[in-house]
Amino acid sequence: MFEALQGGLTGAFKTLRGQGKLTESNMRDGLKLVEKSLLEADVSFAVTREFMSRVTEQSLGERVMKSLNPSEQVVGIVYQELVNLMGPVDHSLHLQGTSDVTVLMMCGLQGSGKTTTCGKLGRMLKENGRVPLLVAADLQRPAAIDQLHVLGEQLGIAVYSDRGEKNPVKVCQAAVKEAKKKNADVVILDTAGRLHVDDELMQQLERIDRQCNPQQVYLVVDGMTGQDAVNSAKVFNEALELDGVVMTKLDGDARGGAALSVKQVTGVPIKFVGTGEHLDALEEFHPDRMAGRILGQGDILSLVEKAQREFDEDELLLQEERLRKGEFTLDDFKKQLGQIKKLGPMQKVMGMIPGMGNMAEMMDDVDPEQDMKRMFGIIDSMTAEERRNPTKTIDQSRRRRIAAGAGVEPHEVNDLVKQFDAMAQMMTQMAGKGVRERMKMVREMQATMSNPNGQLSKKKQTTGKRLSPKEKARLKKDRDRELRRRKREERKG
Repeated sequence: MFEALQGGLTGAFKTLRGQGKLTESNMRDGLKLVEKSLLEADVSFAVTREFMSRVTEQSLGERVMKSLNPSEQVVGIVYQELVNLMGPVDHSLHLQGTSDVTVLMMCGLQGSGKTTTCGKLGRMLKENGRVPLLVAADLQRPAAIDQLHVLGEQLGIAVYSDRGEKNPVKVCQAAVKEAKKKNADVVILDTAGRLHVDDELMQQLERIDRQCNPQQVYLVVDGMTGQDAVNSAKVFNEALELDGVVMTKLDGDARGGAALSVKQVTGVPIKFVGTGEHLDALEEFHPDRMAGRILGQGDILSLVEKAQREFDEDELLLQEERLRKGEFTLDDFKKQLGQIKKLGPMQKVMGMIPGMGNMAEMMDDVDPEQDMKRMFGIIDSMTAEERRNPTKTIDQSRRRRIAAGAGVEPHEVNDLVKQFDAMAQMMTQMAGKGVRERMKMVREMQATMSNPNGQLSKKKQTTGKRLSPKEKARLKKDRDRELRRRKREERKG
């Protein structure tokens, strides 16, 4: 979502770094590029102006201008101001004890993802040991009631609805009473939406708020609608005194200005963000982590938390023990790739690792997901012995057989074996080391990082540096030599 903003800010900081000695004049020029990037990302003009005022005042201060690395100081100032702009955030739902019923009221315009978010929130509560009850209080759209029942069935969560009742306030009140009978301790009200804000909608929501006394009121907004999301949040907050915003579709291609503007304009923090259509794609919003992503510094904490939820802990412990003994086979390799696949698209995962953002850009003409499927196909076409010791057992005839079984070229089997050898060496070296040492090893491998088929991206074949004509000629010569070798092998086969 923040790719355009990230690219613009990165370009602005590159300009600053390339100035040599920074003066007030070229510092102002660099800061204008920062301002332009924010406006192009659909951050509201008023928010941008106030943000840049604070950044400029600090950046042109004597402490920064006389520092050894003023451009890095500016990056630090922008980072901190981004954190201040989006935070602080209290992620607590302020739930009462399990003997009482907590009422959470969800509101928003049609199409914002409100009903799906109710399901996601219910899933999150259930995983944390609570007993939620979903309430279909959107009586304007029968489809919304049906959708909530489908979600409840998928999640194993009870849903309360009354298709014969026309008053949503009575539905919500009856649902709270029903929750006590069902021993549910959290009621999630899926209230009515509209295509746009109108008086009838606001009056209805105000009546529910006044008569049901929800402990928390959340507004669900569509991040793809930009400043319209901020404007609607302002109107809803004036009527209901919101406790938080849930921003959906942060996995889309919106410019991200709404996420940066909503707290400043409304005073209401973004509590959660929807990052996909699946029911587990709801995350707590952390301003510091989001600022790190925007500035290309990754988000390793969110990645670790997701890994802890998704990975099979017993399988990981077993693999770690095998690595300590120096054992690492293609079966282990496939299992580890399968674990990584649970984290989401490969390029998104790489973008969350500090220092790996450029690698994701280098691979933008490669499809890692498709390449991973091809790799799995190659491994599945091998015998158990070949997977245990591919380097020693796979000769030319076996390579042709494996390639035929996987529907690939023989040289692709050879590439996989070479990549596995390098991975096996690194994995056994990593066994027993801490996170810091492992991250260091990963960074050291960046210069030679390849895609799953063992070939560097066609677009850029370096770690981001521009190649000289001499280096280009050498790389072309190496590629031609490799192609001739492969053709000779195929002719022999």
